[in-house]
Amino acid sequence: MSLEQIKADLLRSYEQDGGINHLDGSNLPSEAAVDALARGFMHLLFPGFFESQTPSRSEVADLVGALLAKIDRSLRTEIAKSLAFAGHADAKAAAKEEAGHLLGALPALRKLIQTDVEAAYNGDPAARSHDEIILAYPCVLVISLQRIAHILYQRGVPLLPRMLTEYAHERTGADIHPGARIGTHFFIDHCTGVVIGETTTIGDHVKLYQGVTLGAKSFALDPQGNPVKGVKRHPDVGDHVTIYAGATILGGDTRVGAHSIIGSNVWLMNSVPAHSLVTYEGANLSVRHRRRHESLEVELSFTSGDHYEI
Repeated sequence: MSLEQIKADLLRSYEQDGGINHLDGSNLPSEAAVDALARGFMHLLFPGFFESQTPSRSEVADLVGALLAKIDRSLRTEIAKSLAFAGHADAKAAAKEEAGHLLGALPALRKLIQTDVEAAYNGDPAARSHDEIILAYPCVLVISLQRIAHILYQRGVPLLPRMLTEYAHERTGADIHPGARIGTHFFIDHCTGVVIGETTTIGDHVKLYQGVTLGAKSFALDPQGNPVKGVKRHPDVGDHVTIYAGATILGGDTRVGAHSIIGSNVWLMNSVPAHSLVTYEGANLSVRHRRRHESLEVELSFTSGDHYEI
C-alpha cells in the first residue's frame, strides 16, 4: 500500500472514528513543556542538587530569579491552555492568578517535603545521608510533584495536574493521583508499582512498600452505564501506618486505623481499627491487635502466608 493510500485512510479515520482526535479545538498543554516544568520545580525545591555545578550562596538569588521567571511564563501558558480546554471565559487572566498562587506556595511546600525526606532517611537503614535520599530515591520525585500537582487539582485546574504526576509515574513506576490527600512524613520505599487513587487520604508518618495499591472496589454507574464521577472511591489510611509490599486496600468506605501494620500481599476491603496487625494465616486473613511495643524488626518479619506469635 502506498503512503498516499495510507494517508487517505488515516484522514478518513479521523472523520469517521472520533473520540481520539483533537482538531480545530483549543491548544492542549504541551507534554514537553510540562516535563520541563516538572524538572524546573525540582530545581526550585532542591537548589544545588540537580545542577551540573553547585551554585554558591552569592549566585543563588540570580539563579532562582531567572528560573522563577522562566517557570512562571511557561506555567501561565500551560495553565491557560488547560483552562481554555475546560471552557474558562478568561483563561489568560485566571492562569496568571493560578501560577502566582502555586509559585507562592513553594516555600511552605518545601517545609512539607522536607518531612518526606526525613521520613525516607529514618525509614530506610540503607540510607547514608539526606543528600543520597534527594539524589537517588524515587519517592522524592513522585511525592514532591504530587504535592505540587495537588495544589493545582484543588484549584480546579484540569489536565496539567495529571500530566505532572504522569511525568513522575513514568520516571518512578509509582502512580499517585493529584487528588490524593497526603499528610507529613510520607515515605514510599522502592516505589515501583505503587498506585494511589484520587480520593485516597493518607495521614502523617505513613510508610508504603513497593506494589501497594490504594484503589477502588468497583465503579458505580449512572442510568446510561457511565461511571459516576466525584464520589469517594478510595480508602483512608490513618497516622503511623505501615503497608508492606503487594498489599491491596480497596474502597471508599475502607479505613485503616492509626498505628496499624498491613502485611505483604494482604487483600483488604473492610476497615480495621487502630493498632491492628493484618496478615495471613495460611489462606485466611488475620486481624489482631498490635501491641504498642512491637519493634520494626518484628514488623519486617511478616510475609504473605506466614504468621508469627509475639
